[in-house]
Amino acid sequence: MNLENKEGQKVPEVIFKTRKDGDWLDVSTKDLFAGKKVVVFSLPGAFTPTCSSTHLPRYNDLAPIFKENGVDSVICLSVNDGFVMEAWGVDQEAENIQLIPDGNGEFSEGMGMLVDKSAIGFGKRSWRYSMLVNDGVVEKQFIEPDKPGDPFEVSDADTMLNFINKDAVVSDGATVFTKVGCPHCKAAKELLTAKGIKITEVPGLKTYALKAMGGTGTYPLIFLDGKLIGGNTELTALLK
Repeated sequence: MNLENKEGQKVPEVIFKTRKDGDWLDVSTKDLFAGKKVVVFSLPGAFTPTCSSTHLPRYNDLAPIFKENGVDSVICLSVNDGFVMEAWGVDQEAENIQLIPDGNGEFSEGMGMLVDKSAIGFGKRSWRYSMLVNDGVVEKQFIEPDKPGDPFEVSDADTMLNFINKDAVVSDGATVFTKVGCPHCKAAKELLTAKGIKITEVPGLKTYALKAMGGTGTYPLIFLDGKLIGGNTELTALLK
């Protein structure tokens, strides 16, 4: 299998037949890449195990951090039709990513990444890879090694972010203890979301339990990467 690295070359010119809000929408290569810095990750298929459990979710989680580091958009591309990609995006709650269907495999073929997976009933699909595209030109490409099965070693979101900025700060997530109607809880969650930090919310804990964990007994009580931060005031000061 000849997987050609396209660094320094322009991406193929293609019209993608996408679906948005139940309607057809033609999207061109120019629409996606002209004058923009774009991260693309391409994978074998929507709703497949590695793609759904790891590849797409991590890019979705890190998309706000990519944007903080100069990336205009993050695109997921797969040789699936528009209906499938639209449904997968809803299922994955991938609001930070643009899902693009390469239904006829034209883009993947132009990238030299269209491979035959007929042995498992998939037909022709994209090989798994990622790339950074600057104004339509491939600046960097991470191509999975030519191995049997579905290797997933270098096209992940963390590898791409490390290439763009090796000093980028990535959080493993926050646990936020909240109560209904608390405006400070709402503000804290909005700030964490804006920073691309995954939130585990625990509502309705008693104030004595908050104190037992080191808090003052007021809401919210926030732990970031397993460390006690405090409330919304402390969180705001930390993240700014």
